[in-house]
Amino acid sequence: MNPVVTGDERRRMMKTFTSLLIPPSNIRLTYHIYSSNTRGREQISTRSKTSILALTYNTCSVQASFISILLFLVTTAAPSRQLTEPICYEWGESSEGGVSVLEGEACWLSCPLFSHPSVYNYTSTKSTGHNLFWYRLPEGHDLEQPITYSSRLSKDRERLWLQPAVVEDSGQYICMLCNKSSCSKISMRLTVMRREESVADSDCPPLVAVATSYEEIPLEGGGILDCPDLQDVTKMADSEPTITWYYVSTNGMCYKSPFWNKNRQLTGSSLEIFIMSDLFCGLYFCTVSYLRRGTVLNFTGSINVTAVYSPFLPKEPSILLPSTNQLFTVKQGEEVRLLCRGLFPHLKSLWEIWWTVDGKTPDKLPDHQRFSKINRQVKCDHGDRTEESVLVIQDLVSEDLNREFNCSVKNDRGFETRRAQLKEEVSLPSLELGCGLAVTLVLMLLLFVVYHVFWLELLLLYRSWFGSDERHTDDKEYDVYISYARNSEEEQFVLSTLHRVLENELGYSVCIFDRDSLPGGTITDETLSFVARSRRLLVVVSPGYASKGSQALLELKAGIDGMALSGDLRVILVQYKPVRWQGWVRELRRARVALALVRWQGDKSRELTSRFWKRLRVELPVRRN
Repeated sequence: MNPVVTGDERRRMMKTFTSLLIPPSNIRLTYHIYSSNTRGREQISTRSKTSILALTYNTCSVQASFISILLFLVTTAAPSRQLTEPICYEWGESSEGGVSVLEGEACWLSCPLFSHPSVYNYTSTKSTGHNLFWYRLPEGHDLEQPITYSSRLSKDRERLWLQPAVVEDSGQYICMLCNKSSCSKISMRLTVMRREESVADSDCPPLVAVATSYEEIPLEGGGILDCPDLQDVTKMADSEPTITWYYVSTNGMCYKSPFWNKNRQLTGSSLEIFIMSDLFCGLYFCTVSYLRRGTVLNFTGSINVTAVYSPFLPKEPSILLPSTNQLFTVKQGEEVRLLCRGLFPHLKSLWEIWWTVDGKTPDKLPDHQRFSKINRQVKCDHGDRTEESVLVIQDLVSEDLNREFNCSVKNDRGFETRRAQLKEEVSLPSLELGCGLAVTLVLMLLLFVVYHVFWLELLLLYRSWFGSDERHTDDKEYDVYISYARNSEEEQFVLSTLHRVLENELGYSVCIFDRDSLPGGTITDETLSFVARSRRLLVVVSPGYASKGSQALLELKAGIDGMALSGDLRVILVQYKPVRWQGWVRELRRARVALALVRWQGDKSRELTSRFWKRLRVELPVRRN
C-alpha cells in the first residue's frame, strides 16, 4: 500500500524545512534515511517506519546540509511504491514423491502438490492464474537453481520429463505453484542409479520403475494390465513404441516374456489375466522402447498385482471381539484395556472402527485425559482387513463400571456395534489368604508326620471304633491257629510267648495242634479240621520250618488253599529269626508276595506296647470286650 502525505503533514514539513534553512549559528543539522531491504527490493515508507529521520545537533558546528534536507522532503512528499510479495507455503520434502531410475532411461517427476486433486488440480489452477515452476538443488549444493528446459528436460503439465536421465541429475527437485497472492512449494528426490550398482536376475535385466501402480484382481476373476504412462510416451515418441513385459513373483523369481499360459496371455500391448489366483500375484514390469529425435530410449513402469476376494461375497463389517455378553473383569485404580477387533471385507470404500463411552467418543468426555486408544492392523487376507482398536482407561473409578462402552465398525455397506460390559474383580485378602494357606500346609505336614509315626495306633483306634467282631458273622471256633516247627526253639517261643499273650493278654482263642488234638486221631484230618475252623493261620517262619514232608508244610498248604478258595481264612507270617530267601520253600515264596510279614525283634518286642504286638493286632480279628 502506497503512503499518502496529507496537507497538514506537508505544512509541518515546510515549516521544518524553513527553520532549518536558517539554523542557529552553533547548531549543525545531520540526517540519515534508513531503508529496509526485503529480497533485494528497497521499500521506503513513512507510515511503516522504514525511513527514519535522524536529526543530530552539534554545538561545535554551524553547517547544515541543505541538499540532503531537500532530498528528504522530496522523498517523503512523493508517493512511494511498496512492492508486495506473495505468501509462500513450504511443504518440505515429499516421502511419496521420490523417484529412482536407471542411468540412461527416461523418467518423469510429478509435482506432489497435485497428488490430491481435491486440493490442487492442474486445469483449475491454470484458470486461476497459477503458474508451475521447477527448481533443482543438486547434491552438495545449498542454493536452488531454476531448471533450464531443453530437448532432454521438458515439462508436460505437472510432470518434468528427463529423456534420458543421467547420474548428474540426482538431487532434490522443487516444484512451486504460485500466482500474485499466494505460493506453495514442495520438494522430492531423484536418484539416478548406475547400471553396475543395480542387481540383475539371470533372466531379467535390472528393473527400476519410475512409480508403481497397484491393481487388485478378484480371485477366480479376470483383469487387464495396461503399461503405465504408455499414452504419454507414445505422444513423445517419433515411432510406434515396443513393449517388453517382466514378471517378478512373490518369492523373488523373475521371468521375461513370454511367460504366458492359458490363464495369462498378452493381448496387444496389454497383459490379460483370465482366471486370477495367488500364483499370479507379484510385480509386473513393462519396459517401453521408443525412438525420440534419433535416440532409442527406454521407459520402465511397474504394476503391483494382488488377489482379493470376490466382490460378490458379503461386504458388511463384523465385530469379532468382544463377543456377545462378554464380561471384562477389572479392578479399581488400575489401567484397563478393552479390546475391539473388527473384520472389514475387501471393499473400495472408507472404513472405520471406534469406541464410544455413553454415546460419545473419548475425546468429547469431560475426563477425556484418562482415555486413549491404540489402533493397529492385525492381518490382511486377500483384501479382507482385520483391525484392532484398544481403549485404554487410566485409573479406573467406580463410576466407570456404570458407563456404557460400545465398539462400532462401519463401511459403505453396513454398520455394527457391540457393548463391552465391565465387572469388578472380587479382591481376596492376600494377607489372610496367605496366612490361611501357611497354616493349612503346616497342619498337613503335622498330620503327615503324626500318621507316619503313629499309623499303627491310629489304625488300631479306628478298628476299635468302627471294626466289626468276626465272631458275630461266622461260625469259626478259633481265632488263631499257630503253625510252627516242632522240637525246636520256635516251639518254646510259641508256647511261652505267643500263646500266653494272645490268650491271656489280648483275649483271643488260640488253637495249638499238640495241645488241642485228641489222642488216636489221624494227623492229617485233624490238622485240616483245625485250620478250617480258625479265622487266622499264624505261621512262625524259622530256618527249620516247612521241611519236606513235615506237618508244618501241611498246615501251610491247607491255610493257603483255604484263603484262596473260600476267602474266610487269612495267613499271617511271623518271622522269629532271619531266614535267607533261598531257604524258603516254594509255598512260602509265593505266599510272601501277598501276605503280611511281622518280624520278632527279640527283647524289643517283648513289651505289649511294642511295634510287634501292634502290628500283629492289626492283622488279627477285631476283638470287642
